[in-house]
Order: sequence, then structure tokens, then C-alpha cells
Amino acid sequence: QVALVESGGGLVQPGGSLRLSCNGAPGFTLDHYAVGWFRQVPEVPGKARERVSCIIIDESTTFYADSVKSLFTISRDNAQKTVYLQMDYLKPEDTAIYFCAGDCEGYSHYWGQGTQVTVSS
Repeated sequence: QVALVESGGGLVQPGGSLRLSCNGAPGFTLDHYAVGWFRQVPEVPGKARERVSCIIIDESTTFYADSVKSLFTISRDNAQKTVYLQMDYLKPEDTAIYFCAGDCEGYSHYWGQGTQVTVSS
């Protein structure tokens, strides 16, 4: 059973923006978990899933990979049980499948199925 559902991916030109959303499935208390955004490029064999950003429950602490600092912004609305990833100034190298997970380390049992982000002209 999928606990998390990502949405908001798509095709965008370089320099464009997308906002990804991570919602808890019915009955899943997303507001009780730190949430991380990860990305993976399936076409690159052996490349590990990269942690992009993370936010803890009360929003007091966030993390960004060096490659996305000042470009991506993570936020959450616990009342709506949603975590957002605002991605600005997108580059072709940001092309990947983006996943959200129920922790910041990537060890959670709770993952979504991913949303494709493609940055191309």
C-alpha cells in the first residue's frame, strides 16, 4: 500500500519552475513525520538515489543538497498534510524521478511512487 503520493511533475524548459506536492494517503498521518524529497535518474546505472531536501515536523529545520540550495524551497502545511518542493531555475541536470519519503535519511518504509520531472528545451 502506497503511503505517500507525489504530484506536480512534468516537462519544463530550463530556467522554469515546478512545484511538487507530497500528500499522505487516506489514514496516513503525514504531519507526524519528517519528510524528505529524493531523486533518481534510472538511466544512469549505479547512481544512488540523491537526497534533495528535507523538512522536520515543526518546520524549524530544513536541509538542501548543495546542488539545489537557493534554487529549491521546501515547506509543509500540516493542516493539509502536504509537503511542497518549490523548484525554481530548473536545469537539465535536475531531470529525474522525484520521490518523497517519511524521513530525512531515506530509510523510511513510507515512500511514494515518484513523479517525473523533465527539464528540456
